[in-house]
Amino acid sequence: MGGFMSLFSNWFGSKERRILILGLDGAGKTTILYRLQVGEVVTTIPTIGFNVETVTYKNLKFQVWDLGGQTSIRPYWRCYYSNTDAIIYVVDSMDRDRIGISKTELFAMLEEDELKNAVLCVFANKQDIEGAMTAAEVANSLGLPSLKNRKYQIFKTSAIKGTGLDEAMEWLANSLQK
Repeated sequence: MGGFMSLFSNWFGSKERRILILGLDGAGKTTILYRLQVGEVVTTIPTIGFNVETVTYKNLKFQVWDLGGQTSIRPYWRCYYSNTDAIIYVVDSMDRDRIGISKTELFAMLEEDELKNAVLCVFANKQDIEGAMTAAEVANSLGLPSLKNRKYQIFKTSAIKGTGLDEAMEWLANSLQK
C-alpha cells in the first residue's frame, strides 16, 4: 500500500487530483475505492449518493469520488463533473445484459464540456470470474475505439483479488503527470 501511494507522491508532487469513479450499480466501484485506500476488501452496500475519500501520502492529496450507479442516481453524476482530472469508469465484465446501457452512460458523460480534458481509465472488472468478457470485448462493446480526442486506456481488473489495480493506477498517474 505504501508503495502504491509513493508512486503518486513521486509523480504528482503536492498537486491535488480529483478523480471520479463511475459505472453502473454493482460494477465494483466502492470495492475498488476501499481496496485502493486500505489495501483490502471491505464489505460494502449499494452506494446511495456518494463516497469521497482523500488519501494523504507525503505531500500528495488524492481525492476520489465514488458516485452511486443506480438508474435514479446517474442523472446527478453531472453535479460532480467540475474540476475533474480523471474518470475511472468501472464495468462489470459479467454483465452482458447491461453493457449497452453502460456504453450509453459513458458516452453521455464524455460529451459534457466539464469533462472534455479528463483522462479516462476503464476498469473491465470482475476478471476473476469465469466467463467474464475480455478487456477487448468490453472495449469494443463500449465503443472505446471510436474515441478520437480522449486519452484513455482499459485494464483487466478484479476488485476482490486486487489484480490490475496497480497497473491501472500507474497508467493513470503517468497520464495525469503529462
